[in-house]
Formats: sequence, structure tokens, C-alpha cells
Amino acid sequence: MGRLTSPNVVNVADLRRIAQRRLPRVVFDYIDGGADDEVTLRANCRVFEDVTFRPHGAVATAACDLRTTVLGMPLALPFLLGPIGSTRMFYPHGEPVAAQAAGVAGTAYTLSTLAGSSIEEVRAASAGPVWYQLYLVGGHDVAKKAIARARTAGYSALVVTIDTAVAGPRERDARNGTKELLSRRVWSMLPFVPQFVLRPRWLSGFLSDGGLMKFPNVVLADGPMQYAEVGKALEQSTVSWQDFGWIREAWDGPIVVKGVLTGEDAQRAVDEGASAIVVSNHGGRQLDGVSPTLRVLPEVVAAVNGKVEVLMDGGIRRGSDIVKALCLGARAVLIGRAYAYGLAAGGGPGVARAIEILTADIVRTLKLLGCASTADLNRSFVDVPTDWGP
Repeated sequence: MGRLTSPNVVNVADLRRIAQRRLPRVVFDYIDGGADDEVTLRANCRVFEDVTFRPHGAVATAACDLRTTVLGMPLALPFLLGPIGSTRMFYPHGEPVAAQAAGVAGTAYTLSTLAGSSIEEVRAASAGPVWYQLYLVGGHDVAKKAIARARTAGYSALVVTIDTAVAGPRERDARNGTKELLSRRVWSMLPFVPQFVLRPRWLSGFLSDGGLMKFPNVVLADGPMQYAEVGKALEQSTVSWQDFGWIREAWDGPIVVKGVLTGEDAQRAVDEGASAIVVSNHGGRQLDGVSPTLRVLPEVVAAVNGKVEVLMDGGIRRGSDIVKALCLGARAVLIGRAYAYGLAAGGGPGVARAIEILTADIVRTLKLLGCASTADLNRSFVDVPTDWGP
């Protein structure tokens, strides 16, 4: 991995720093930014400080077992790679590159509907499970065709995201000229062009990979959806609970409902046939001011009462964060920015380095807790603020 294994790359924050140097500002801020004042974005990370560990001393732990099962699928690690749109913008062929790294590590990869690589290419790239995350962009018929492609290609689960009634107001994107750059009007674009010229290595890779990506898994009457159309398309494709009827008919495998932040929605997801729930606020990129996901996790775990598996994403930057989520009842977690920084920093080796960093963190944390297996983690290993409920 070269520079990615140097003494200067010891945590996810170091990968973030390299990614920031390599990417144009508009692309880096797409990964890094959140909605409005980014209150929830920051809270997702800070909330882990509110949960403290209760280690069991004088316990010799020669090795640690990180294996788990999610939806009956054996995984070597208690974390999966979550869905991130447009990762082909971060690094050439970003989706299959990340999927391959996940498979090598023995964990699952989740492909976003808003990806720049095809369903089939990504499935072929990974030796592990691959999930398909569904937006209804393009309408029900377009979504049904994508679901059928995912089923034929061998995807293991369908992830239905329910928190995108509209795209969140991401002010960094506005300041960086996203709208102007997509307009293709030369005079509007000019003020924002220098950020690309100053990143020649990224620009070379971007152009050799075909330039501005389309969405090959959103096939409209005139071909794959164009990048500039995504905002409007999201506003026209809100998922409602009523949609789960035809989604269940189109997909006969496990359905994961992503974007749950209340016990009431968790119970409704179970009623609609969910096999698992992801406690998620979209990484702080949708509604600003909602609770950080770790804070909501105990409520959702209590609400489903063991009927379905509960996963979580948001704010995870260290293996100890993952351990805290497992202690509070998560079956596993999804990581997003943590691997996206690695992908942007160095492609496949960067994703592998992010996974390696988090894995080593988990092992170290387990040994210091006196716990030999992630399966043995429970609330006895943490102290939680008294106002967190169940």
C-alpha cells in the first residue's frame, strides 16, 4: 500500500487528510459535508464520547473473534461498507474497487442506486456478499428493472432508504459551484474550474474514466440518467410505506429499511416485512438537527424487541466506535465516510487500509475490555447517560 501504510497513516483522519489533498474541493466536500449547519454531522461523531467503557480487568485474551452473521450471511467483520453515491467521482471505477476490497476482507458491500458502475460489474468484483440500495428515481418501472437485475446478478439483500423525500440542503455544494459546474454553461463554470486544474492527478484519472459519470442502474427511456438530473429525480421518488407492497413482490430476498430514527418507524418497518433496520440519519446529509444515530440506537433495539436485526451507521471513525454500537445492541454497523476517504486517498489499497485500521482498533479494544469476541459484547461493557432510555 506504499504511502497508505506509512507511519503518517494510522487512523481514518489521516486518510481524510490525504483525500482532501488529492480531490478537487467540490468532490471532497461532497464526501465530507452535511446539511445546513452540519449539527447532526458533528453530533454523529461526538456522541461516541458520551458512552464510556467498563473494562473487565485481569482477563488474558490471546485472540479475538470478530465474526458475525447478518441476515444469515457469515461475515468476517462486524462492519459492512454502506451505500455511497457517485464514488466513481472519488476514484476511477470506485464502486467495483471498493466492492473488491470488501470481499477480500470478508465483509459485504452495498451498492447505491446512484452509482457510476453497473449492478453486474460490481457484483462480479466482490468475493463477498453485495447488497443493492434502492432509490425510486425514474419511477416504479425503472426501479423494478433494477431490482430484477440485482436479483439476477446475485445480490443478497435489498436496502430501501426512506429518508430522502428531498435532497438535504448541503451548503458546501452550493458554495463550491455544483449547480454551475453541471450547467455546462462556460461562463458560469469558469470561477470553479481552478480547483480541478490544481488537482492534475485526479483530473487525469477522472478523464480517463470517462469524465462526468451517468447512472447506469437508472435506465430511462432515453438511456442512463444524467448526473445533472439527480436532485429533481429524488424529489419525485419519495418512498412511502405503501411502496413496500410492490417492492416485496419484486424482491423475494431480505429487505433492509435504512433511515429509521424512531421506535415507531422501526415497528412500522417490521410490520412491512423488513428483515433488518439501519438506524441512520444519512450521515447528517438530510435533515439537520435530528439525533445522532448512536443516541437513537437503544430506542430502536428496544422497539423491535429481537424481531429483526438492527444495524447502525453514522459518525464511525474508530474501531472503538463500532464496539460501542455493538454493546448497545447493533448486530453490525455500516461505514461510509471512513472507507470513502480511503477510496479517495488511494483506491483499492486505501479502502483496504481503512478496513485494516478499523479491524485493528476493534481487536485492540476487545483485548483491553477483556472480551474475546464481538458476539460477547453487551451493555455491561459500557456506561450510558441515564437519559438515554432503554
